[in-house]
Amino acid sequence: MNNQYIRNAQSCAAEARRAVQEFHAGVDQPDMELVLFFCSSEYNLDELADEMQRLFAGIQVVGCTTAGEIGTEGYRTHSLSGVSFATNDCVAVSDVLNDLCHFNMTKGYAFCQSLIQKLENRVPQAGPGNTFALLLIDGLSVREEQVAHTFQDGLNNILLVGGSAGDDGKFSKTFIYSNGRFETDCAALILINTTLPFRPVMTHHFIGTDERLVVTEADTAKRIVSEINGLPAAQEYARLLGVSVRDLSPEHFAASPVVIKIGGMDYVRSIQTANQDGSLTFYCAIEKGMVLRVAYGIDLVKNLELVFEDIETDIGIPQLIASCVIRKSPRII
Repeated sequence: MNNQYIRNAQSCAAEARRAVQEFHAGVDQPDMELVLFFCSSEYNLDELADEMQRLFAGIQVVGCTTAGEIGTEGYRTHSLSGVSFATNDCVAVSDVLNDLCHFNMTKGYAFCQSLIQKLENRVPQAGPGNTFALLLIDGLSVREEQVAHTFQDGLNNILLVGGSAGDDGKFSKTFIYSNGRFETDCAALILINTTLPFRPVMTHHFIGTDERLVVTEADTAKRIVSEINGLPAAQEYARLLGVSVRDLSPEHFAASPVVIKIGGMDYVRSIQTANQDGSLTFYCAIEKGMVLRVAYGIDLVKNLELVFEDIETDIGIPQLIASCVIRKSPRII
């Protein structure tokens, strides 16, 4: 539900310009400070960018391609979803860091410091208590952890949240939209200073089993695990699931991910694909010697209900929640 200063909308129109027009009609409001959107990579992105520039002329607009969109029309594919913020509720600054293939920490740190200065020029009292940062990054850059770690160091304790762009599951090319165009090999960072309460949420509905899976051979740079427990990775993972390697599918990866325990909590390390050479490619950082456990799911809906109850107790009924693609993956019954 939209409040006076945060308006969200979703268009399921098949044609790019029409989708932007419907989206604009839903989020348009006086004194827009920021527009944030997520769209299918199946759209004609040149046309979508052109229409965004035309209808949101002079407005700060940032977005990315996805692997499914959640919005006012529910979970959809081939849609455009997003939100607008009015100046009454927030002040936002954003920029794009290009050439991630040559990313270095010094450059990333300076980028964040420059953006903080830009925000402080508009809001001198901006700080961790009233400001958060949103990162959107090329999902095929294989730089997410490095960039996020560096950005967090450069943000002076300002909360950093965000995620990776998708391309409808093709794993071919993902895009970030900023400054009127879609680009790859880049990351967009938005600093949002707001009078509204906010908080990060980390949740999943999986519990790790006791059997250990030790990564015994891996290509860290490519996030590929070739051996687990000294055996071909896909073979060992399939054995623990009780299925054959040839039957491994995204549904298995979603229903039975692997987790790593940090500080007493389980963190999911999602598998992207099982490769023909018997290795497994992961969505996130992986390294030799890491100890994993196959996890099983508990009641997803109940898990989310408890999370929402906690959020409402803490900051009230949320007006906006950003979620992750993995949450929409089907569960095997």
